[in-house]
Amino acid sequence: MAVALRYLWPLLLCSPCLFIQIPDEYEGQHVMEPPVITEQSPRRLVVFPTDEISLKCEASGKPEVMFRWTRDGIHFKPNEELDVTVKQAPHSGSFTIAGNNSNFAQRFQGTYRCFASNDLGTAMSHEIQLMAEGAPKWPKETVKPVEVEEGESVILPCHPPPSAEPLRIYWMNSKIMHIKQDERVTMGQNGNLYFANVLTSDNHSDYICHAHFPGTRTIIQKEPIDLRVKATNSMIDRKPRLLFPTNASSHLVALQGQPLVLECIAEGFPTPTIKWLRPSGPMPADRVTYQNHNKTLHLLNVGEEDDGEYRCLAENSLGSDRHAYYVTVEAAPYWLHKPQSRLYGPGETARLDCQVQGRPEPEVTWRINGIPVEELPAKDQKYRIQHGALILSNVQPSDTMVTQCEARNRHGLLLANAYIYVVQLPAKILTPDNETYLAVEGSTAYLLCKVFGAPVPSVQWLDKEGKTVLQDERFFPYTNGTLGIRDLQANDTGHYFCQAANDQNNVTIVANLQVKDATRITQGPQSTIKKKGSRVTFTCQATFDPSLQQSITWRRDGRSLQEPGDSDKYFIEDGHLVIHSLDYSDQGNYSCVASTKLDVVESRAELQVVGSPGPVPQLELSDRHLLKQSQVRLSWSPADDHNAPIEKYDIEFEDKEMAPEKWYSLGKVPGNQTSTTLKLSPYVHYTFRVTAINKYGPGEPSPASETVVTPEAAPEKNPVDVKGEGNETNNMVITWKPLRWMDWNAPQVQYRVQWRPQGTRGTWQEQIVSDPFLVVSNTSTFVPYEIKVQTINSQGKGPEPQVTIGYSGEDYPQAKPKLEDIKILNASTVLVKWWPVDPAQVKGHLRGYNLTYSWEGSPKRHSKRHIPESHVVVVPANTTSTVLDGLRPYSSYRLELRAFNSRGLGPPSNTTFSTPEGVPGPPEALHLECQSDTSLLLHWQPPFSHNGVLTGYVLSCLPLGDGGEEQLSFNLSDPELRSYNLTNLSPHLQYRFQLQATTKQGPGEAITREGGTKTLTGTSDFGDVSTTVGENYSVVSWVPKEGQCNFGFQILFKPLSDEKMDAIPPQYVSYNQRSYTQWDLQPGTNYQIQLLKEAVLLHETFVTTNGTGRVRLPPPGFTTEGWFIGFVSAIILLLLILLILCFIKRSKGGKYSVKDKEDTQVDSEARPMKDETFGEYSDNEEKAFSSQPSLNGDIKPLGSDDSLADYGGSVDVQFNEDGSFIGQYSGKKEKEAAGGNDSSGAASPINPTGTLE
Repeated sequence: MAVALRYLWPLLLCSPCLFIQIPDEYEGQHVMEPPVITEQSPRRLVVFPTDEISLKCEASGKPEVMFRWTRDGIHFKPNEELDVTVKQAPHSGSFTIAGNNSNFAQRFQGTYRCFASNDLGTAMSHEIQLMAEGAPKWPKETVKPVEVEEGESVILPCHPPPSAEPLRIYWMNSKIMHIKQDERVTMGQNGNLYFANVLTSDNHSDYICHAHFPGTRTIIQKEPIDLRVKATNSMIDRKPRLLFPTNASSHLVALQGQPLVLECIAEGFPTPTIKWLRPSGPMPADRVTYQNHNKTLHLLNVGEEDDGEYRCLAENSLGSDRHAYYVTVEAAPYWLHKPQSRLYGPGETARLDCQVQGRPEPEVTWRINGIPVEELPAKDQKYRIQHGALILSNVQPSDTMVTQCEARNRHGLLLANAYIYVVQLPAKILTPDNETYLAVEGSTAYLLCKVFGAPVPSVQWLDKEGKTVLQDERFFPYTNGTLGIRDLQANDTGHYFCQAANDQNNVTIVANLQVKDATRITQGPQSTIKKKGSRVTFTCQATFDPSLQQSITWRRDGRSLQEPGDSDKYFIEDGHLVIHSLDYSDQGNYSCVASTKLDVVESRAELQVVGSPGPVPQLELSDRHLLKQSQVRLSWSPADDHNAPIEKYDIEFEDKEMAPEKWYSLGKVPGNQTSTTLKLSPYVHYTFRVTAINKYGPGEPSPASETVVTPEAAPEKNPVDVKGEGNETNNMVITWKPLRWMDWNAPQVQYRVQWRPQGTRGTWQEQIVSDPFLVVSNTSTFVPYEIKVQTINSQGKGPEPQVTIGYSGEDYPQAKPKLEDIKILNASTVLVKWWPVDPAQVKGHLRGYNLTYSWEGSPKRHSKRHIPESHVVVVPANTTSTVLDGLRPYSSYRLELRAFNSRGLGPPSNTTFSTPEGVPGPPEALHLECQSDTSLLLHWQPPFSHNGVLTGYVLSCLPLGDGGEEQLSFNLSDPELRSYNLTNLSPHLQYRFQLQATTKQGPGEAITREGGTKTLTGTSDFGDVSTTVGENYSVVSWVPKEGQCNFGFQILFKPLSDEKMDAIPPQYVSYNQRSYTQWDLQPGTNYQIQLLKEAVLLHETFVTTNGTGRVRLPPPGFTTEGWFIGFVSAIILLLLILLILCFIKRSKGGKYSVKDKEDTQVDSEARPMKDETFGEYSDNEEKAFSSQPSLNGDIKPLGSDDSLADYGGSVDVQFNEDGSFIGQYSGKKEKEAAGGNDSSGAASPINPTGTLE
């Protein structure tokens, strides 16, 4: 592989080299080479005194190249010039001019050109312009002081000496300090210093312009300029005026690919600002920069699209001034197609293309061997010039030449040498024969076949069968003959033949390729984060080619990791790297390197060692004199952060007297802080410690500090959370949160409790207690009291406590809310309004309103017995209305409204309301049954929710497809209708059927089905056919396929036993029958079952009856006769009718009231409604109805005996849309089924669990 790349990289970098160089390995006849310029001096050479003048011209060629020079077009002989030394080296015509000084160098100024010649032609260098420049000097001049009035503008000129090289200008003072430049003071590109307006601070006598000449490495300075500013009390404002440029517009030429610099400097007071605009289009933001406080625009890499107008605008508060730059983009000549040197065989046509571009259009001239074509004799003109190309037809060895294409315009010159070398050389393969190349799967192999000859040999690669290998897209040739094979596979191993041929001969070599298994890391190390002191294991498993020497090594941060012989830190074995006792110095990048001589693969993982901070090493207490104010200053040394920044320090204290070995936090400080002043409490024995915390947790705490004791003091705090509430109607319990011991400020603490009725201004009653509560007895019901609780210790009292308002015990409300209105919003929503209750009647804090409503039924009765389903809405005290939604349309509801306080519920206000009819829900089911090719029978079930009185159904039928058929609609006015037969349907169409139930409110939600009468293609389809067997019967079942029309067929049972058995005649069966039972089969017998239609087998299966053998069945008796079965069925039906009549008579004779009997009739709307908010009847509830005894008279009537608590199995309290609370009680199970629940009591929304359970 390395050998292949060594030959390949010159090809990739410079493919034209194949045409220019004849390889050294070519061992044919002696080969000559035309001259080629290999090195030359730059086009422009500026020399300064003491510089060595060296003009370079080197060229290659065989035979040896001879050099000659011209200066300004005249023959120049360096070896005959005084003080000129010609370089004596092969292939070189360079010379050096010694003794350089200003006068001496100017003698050699001029334009030089080098010519390199041998027997095959002459190559020519580009023009080399030699310019000599002396030491720069500033012309002597008398600099007069510049006087100007404050606020006026001024220009300090620089005018440095001219130079062939760019200068650098600096303005400094006599202290070598740069003059500060800003929007007001600016140095222009010409070196002048511009003041938009002068200030008295500009008054200096040492403004000095410095010019730096990089070529001579010298800096010269101008005479200092004295700027004198006359102060004035009235600076006159003036609008901007451009100091540079001074005219309104200017024209510039920008060179393509070069930068463009535009500048505008203005004066005025206030100081103007500069803006740049481009009227012809947007500024190229990615190439434009603004410098020198927006006064200079730099446009990089100018292109043709940058041609046009650029405008600068100087503005201040008094006006503006502008300048327009009209930029024309031109270009020095550049290559579109550069002529290339190459070899030709006799008889070929040589063509050298010279295509250039530039603005203005470059002039192109041709030379042959350095002589312009115009000056060549007419007899030598075998060439022709056509469209910028030099063409020679039928070339011969005598036509070998070196041509020059030269293009120039006013911005520059291009020159290209290209030779035409006509040779005859036999093809030869320069790569050794029978080379073996090794590579791994998946890589790219390069099989070398370096050839040479003239004409250029053609190269092709063949396999062992003589076929080209390029049919596989993985094989690709290079122009130097190399064959590349990408994505190598194991079957690419073999012999490959390289064949080179030209018009003189044909040669072949063989290359052997062996493809090895690629090295793969099957399990590489994984990046991990470990704590200090732990152990980490990196695993590396790899697969190798067994024929190659293999190795697995480990690296850390790119360096090889070796197992130390005398340390147990690292352990390397069997692809595992184990690092014990991790320290922070062990973190880094670890990589597993699996390698053979052919490939190397690497897998990396990052190890990060982290941990919690180290302990704070030292604590120090200072400012002890502050202890009298219960303060002290604590300082500490920073802890080690262990590679994770310390986020904070936790300061803790311990009181060994009050709470030994228990630490309390005094607070946390930022991690960059190492001291703080602590605010302490009186009468505490403080011992401090500090713990550092980072993202991995707290570190070890610091050693404990010395103990400091704060003096006793009067309490500074009073208890909080003071409350006064009664737990009886005639008392008030005062409670508060006791003080922590660190807030006592002295050894013992008590509480002074004071109270009096609110607004009496009377004497405070008080009592001193130690416990955090006090019961005040014999109070009136719900009376407000003013309460104060103050801390007392041996040093005095705490601060004056705040007054808290408490109340004595509440009683049940006596107020009954008065209903204002119940507004029907729609069929399922009502708005309930009521008047606020009298606060005096609440007997406590009004907590809200409890609104309970339950479904009573609907005008249409149902046969099932109904259990009322109650819902509770809890409304805040400040609300007197709520919206009840999710109601059942066409239903009656009972509503109960109560006010409640903390004690419980008040008396109710009762009313009833009814919801209007709504539209019904969708029908429960819609089935399609094919009757014939043109008719369908539709079956359906009525809606689950009638929501009113059904008036009928609307059936729509829409043909599907592009036929343009119209939709058909049928108004079915019979609400009891359950099926409808559609005829005259097309057997070739699919239809969409839509069925809606209707009430007087209109049609409801539709149920939709799609289908048609078109039968399935092919044989009739039975879907899934299954069989079950007994000893003497078998049941065949099938699933009719949707859309399959009904048809008749025969079922035939054939016994497969060798014994003679009675034949079973075939039976005619209908497709929609779904199953068939065949009796009179023999036990333990195999039967073949065939389904036939008009002698066509539709389906076949095999069954074996149960049992052990054949038995003779007794002849059928009268019990199997149809008349006997019908007689028995009639008797059973009569008995059933008698039982029903008996049940009805006994029910009428019971002790039910009319109301109870009506309650047992449940409306059809009482079925579970999963989509409504009333909740769902459970299966247990349905079973409770169905399992009630019908004959023993033990049915317990529903009614007033069922309290709200009976439905308290669960409660869901939530907010309604208007912000009120909603509590929904689920329907209870039968009391009998629950075993009885005799608990009762007023339901309180404050404690729903205790009330409802």
